[in-house]
Amino acid sequence: MESRLNINVSAVDYDKTSKVLTHQLTLLEEMVHGREDFVMTDSEFAFGWHFFVLSVNKSLIEKLAEMMGGDFEKLKGKGTDKKFLSWLTKNVEPKSPRFKLAIKEEMESSKFGIF
Repeated sequence: MESRLNINVSAVDYDKTSKVLTHQLTLLEEMVHGREDFVMTDSEFAFGWHFFVLSVNKSLIEKLAEMMGGDFEKLKGKGTDKKFLSWLTKNVEPKSPRFKLAIKEEMESSKFGIF
């Protein structure tokens, strides 16, 4: 089984944000010749925000990093996963404001005070 990066997404407008994320990741798949490399859950609505999980195959992220080369290394963040979040945010933000991305595993460990 392929390893995946699970991303918690918080958005004010679920329809718009999920469409923009799907479009951006589909373009990425086409660019690196990937197929079915991401899935998205349905949203849960609370506090005026929609919360859902985006799961991306690590191989898709690695192909992006390979293709971008040095430009990928210049992205903000420590490690490939954080750099991918920066890349995704940069490409989605102009089309869908008011959303946040966070690595799911980091959020789960930090709420218990484990770092």
